[in-house]
Amino acid sequence: MRIDESLAAVVTGGASGLGLATVKALRAAGAKVAIFDLNPEHGQAAAAETGAVFCQCDVLSDESVDAAFARARAANGQERALVSCAGGGNAISTTRRDRQTGAISFFPSDKFEWVLRLNTVGTFRCVTRSAAGMMTLDPIDGERGAMVNTASAAATDGQMGQAAYAAAKAAIIGMTLPIARDLAREGIRITTIQPGIFATPPMLRNPEMVQALGATVPFPKRLGDPSEFASMALELLRNGYMNGETVRLDGAIRMPPR
Repeated sequence: MRIDESLAAVVTGGASGLGLATVKALRAAGAKVAIFDLNPEHGQAAAAETGAVFCQCDVLSDESVDAAFARARAANGQERALVSCAGGGNAISTTRRDRQTGAISFFPSDKFEWVLRLNTVGTFRCVTRSAAGMMTLDPIDGERGAMVNTASAAATDGQMGQAAYAAAKAAIIGMTLPIARDLAREGIRITTIQPGIFATPPMLRNPEMVQALGATVPFPKRLGDPSEFASMALELLRNGYMNGETVRLDGAIRMPPR
């Protein structure tokens, strides 16, 4: 895939962190970009900074996602690239015994389900809409489009309290190959990045934690820079032989239990 002024792209979660870095990299290459994000203040600021189009979007809602794609396509044309970075999680133990009272509690099912809906279903919701739109395009160099999803090291190295987040991100990895097979006949590729610990805004609020976490990475001994995620995302879009694959981007870290 050529990334230049002829390309329209959508980045979900594009107002901050890994998503914003990807928006900046796509814009630097000349692409027209639509930022999908729930936060209007951050989204409008990111759009003003990068020259992208902001489309407020809640990936938990069919109607919101459909409206965001409609606005993006009205502004930039049908996208040939989708990078899905929207997501989030919580930290709740499967079961817990209070050390003082001995009271036993467990992970509320609705909070577990919310994490799966946000990450897995939200990603799939955007993939289906984008793929359907790409199918209306004529192929260029044999392909109609490409998509990149975002998983996490937690998908295979989930820590204590990460049952929901690990399950949600593992599901993103698990659906990558079947989706690639579903879309192969239409000339649409899909891949997934499995990032380790990156220097995103929530992390940077605690410099001591950043230093401690960076020391656990085998090499280089630091957190990943969001620009490195963006570089990988653009390579996966560009490289026409990358399909149905998940790529770890983590400095060789394997997360400990806690």
